[in-house]
Amino acid sequence: MLSGDPKMSQDAAQEWSDQLSAFGEQYQALMEDMLGRMIPSEAADAVLEDIRNSFQAGAESLMNNPTLLWETQTKLLQDQLALWQQSMQVANGESAGVSLAQPPKGDRRFKDEAWTTEPAYNAIMQQYLLFSETVERLVGRLEGMTPGDKRNLSFYVRQMVNAMSPTNFVSTNPEVMRKTLETRGQNLVDGLARLREDLANSAEGLNVTMTDRKAFEVGRNIAISPGAVVMENELIQLIQYTPSTEKVFKTPLLIIPPWINKYYVLDLRPENSMVKWLVDQGHTVFLISWRNPGPAQSDLTWADYMQFGPIAALEGIEQATGEKSANFLSYCIGGTLAASTLAYLTSTRRGRKVKSVTYMATLQDFRDPGEIGVFLSEPVLQGIESKLERDGYLDGRVMAYSFNLLRENDLFWSFYVSNYLKGEEPAAFDLLYWNTDGTNLPAGTHGWYLRHLYQENRLVEPGGVELDGVKIDLRKVSTPSYFVATREDHIAKWNSSYYGALLPKGPVTFVLGGSGHIAGIVNPPHKNKYGYWTNDELPESHEAWMAGAEAHEGSWWPHWQEWMIGNGYVDADKMVDARQLGDGELPLLEPAPGRYVKQSIPDVLGESTQNG
Repeated sequence: MLSGDPKMSQDAAQEWSDQLSAFGEQYQALMEDMLGRMIPSEAADAVLEDIRNSFQAGAESLMNNPTLLWETQTKLLQDQLALWQQSMQVANGESAGVSLAQPPKGDRRFKDEAWTTEPAYNAIMQQYLLFSETVERLVGRLEGMTPGDKRNLSFYVRQMVNAMSPTNFVSTNPEVMRKTLETRGQNLVDGLARLREDLANSAEGLNVTMTDRKAFEVGRNIAISPGAVVMENELIQLIQYTPSTEKVFKTPLLIIPPWINKYYVLDLRPENSMVKWLVDQGHTVFLISWRNPGPAQSDLTWADYMQFGPIAALEGIEQATGEKSANFLSYCIGGTLAASTLAYLTSTRRGRKVKSVTYMATLQDFRDPGEIGVFLSEPVLQGIESKLERDGYLDGRVMAYSFNLLRENDLFWSFYVSNYLKGEEPAAFDLLYWNTDGTNLPAGTHGWYLRHLYQENRLVEPGGVELDGVKIDLRKVSTPSYFVATREDHIAKWNSSYYGALLPKGPVTFVLGGSGHIAGIVNPPHKNKYGYWTNDELPESHEAWMAGAEAHEGSWWPHWQEWMIGNGYVDADKMVDARQLGDGELPLLEPAPGRYVKQSIPDVLGESTQNG
């Protein structure tokens, strides 16, 4: 029996009976919740159609290559036979020798020792890994498909294969089985309750709880750099940060963060806050805090984000400091907007308002969007556009779910197992709190951005984009620019970021950081992590740039500071007294971080949450 005794005690049997009853109630309620969510949106319908089309294209390619099909089947049969022979050796008390299949480096799903020490679980793991390797190898060798079709098929196949992992099921996960026996199934009861909470707090798909949300509060223990909101309009609050040095550079610095997520990834905690580091280096730092939009903001356009964002902020900075120009420091889509703004200012003869511009993990050339392109095929894009037209916005939780699927094992299935199968409470982690504190995207901006930039790559075309009646051209921008991309970025791939650096006519420095989209950017010097590469030349290809690049240890931040000072974009010899908040013409509206950043999606949409 489950207790290990020949007979289960009456009390233990009753306990199991009670747990099964509770499990049944939670399961029935879950099914009712799921049934209420089974009417898909236009976008979900389009994704399902795209999946069918991708598998159809793969099947046709395979049928046109019978040799590949035969070789794959033969190899899989050989692997299955070898695994059976190995299992028989173990059953006869012999050593199994080297495993036929090992988890890839960094795959944390099979870290429990039972996967290697217990023959049954080891056989299950190897069976799955052999199947996974076979499918990956097969898709990689398919011919006659367009690059887009092959990318989509690879993505969808990977999602299905990873969903089938034995770690995702109670009976084939040794950790879950131990937990179930220890708690007499209470972990499954608790897990179903958490699953229902997460479904209730999701828009489409499933937004798993990644952290203890009650452990953090914006303005209390994250986003705590001192400052004040000095200006606001219907789209932004402009924050000016309190100086920490007696003298500051004369030219202020404006941070333009993305609006797909909230700005405070740059100000999580003092020890990893880029905002604090910049203030400590002597910059007068201003930052745009974007509003979390809802249906009422559906008509906001890319030009509105430009006018109410960077251009309005420049006017506010001049009122606050008296300075007619500023340096830009931009991130992700905020960088794409910064580039658009500079091109617009250049075409309207106001380019000198920006002394230098820095682009962090930014796409201007969208030639290779990576796996995000899966969600931007024409049928899927049309579905998204229909949903945007109907609702007036894209729910940020839908976007978060899509982004999490780009790293599904780390950002979805690991939490699925710990939350719902093990029944564990998520740990407190500030970065994951930020990752789940999403923002909506207005229809008028987001649909335009996806079609004109991601799909049609118009921003690189002279006159390909028109903003407020002005056709812009990135090639006319003479503002000095510093591009920093990250080598493992899966959102703004570094090779595409590099080709954006070839566009402006002004001086350009390109730097490649280690790690990914967030860790490679938010990389404080005291941690001495990841490293970066530099190359004074800008050859025509990213491969050629990398071939001639020099590696450096540590953070790229000091290199950027040296670039700013060395080129005179801030003058270390003509520093001024630190600007105190309120010294200029702008009143102090409220303490930083302000109320815009505290607006949650449920707040904006008038929903109530069940898990805080």
